[in-house]
Amino acid sequence: MTDRVVAIARMWIGTPYMHQASVQGVGADCLGLIRGIWRQLYGAEPETAPAYTADWGECSSHELLLQGACRNLVRCKPDCAFAPGDVLLFRMRPMAVAKHLGVLSEIGATRRFVHAYSGHGVVESPLSAPWQGRIAGRFRFP
Repeated sequence: MTDRVVAIARMWIGTPYMHQASVQGVGADCLGLIRGIWRQLYGAEPETAPAYTADWGECSSHELLLQGACRNLVRCKPDCAFAPGDVLLFRMRPMAVAKHLGVLSEIGATRRFVHAYSGHGVVESPLSAPWQGRIAGRFRFP
């Protein structure tokens, strides 16, 4: 399953960034990427994502993305080893709500992840120390 998740995520690379979108090759944001992977794995999404503004994480203290991940994905325990296919949830600032998602694509000395990043589209990036320090949770597709 983990290899399949990574392969699907990599098929989205090059998709332009588009807020609230989830169409491979057309547009996606970080949630849209995860939604698209879900659809390719299972078919219908488990729930409909509500409309959200681009600045929703700055306007609220509710952990909406974390709560959604807990409802629909399997949370990794802190002592669980990192594995390709893990869904990473990030806090972009300390004490802020978690508001960014990606899929771990490589482990080892050169950890990498696939994510939809504003201004860049869907890309594969190094999971550098600053990114690792922002991880608020890790999940796996059921």
